[in-house]
Amino acid sequence: MEAEERLDRTPAEAEYVLHLYITGATPNSSRAVRNIKEICELYLKGCYELIIVDIYQQPALAQQEQLIGVPTLVKKRPGLVRRLVGDLSNRERVLAALGLPLLPDSNSESNNG
Repeated sequence: MEAEERLDRTPAEAEYVLHLYITGATPNSSRAVRNIKEICELYLKGCYELIIVDIYQQPALAQQEQLIGVPTLVKKRPGLVRRLVGDLSNRERVLAALGLPLLPDSNSESNNG
């Protein structure tokens, strides 16, 4: 995996700007990447920028963000900056942090993790 991976839109076009900080290819980091990509494609298709940063390869960025745990998703835009720590498997919690409604068919996919 590259140190930094950009997905979907450029910052000027993106309504949602998300940064996901991971630690290599650990199981939690891999789950977080998979979960946020799925959420973005289902709920934000065409209006997001997702930057995935491996803090092993770019430790200065982790220090700059003052991360307390990894993986961490940072919502830069829209609205207030929000941070979520964990593998992002609790879809309801992620959607709430992003200010998005839960799709009717997503209730069965949500769990407590």
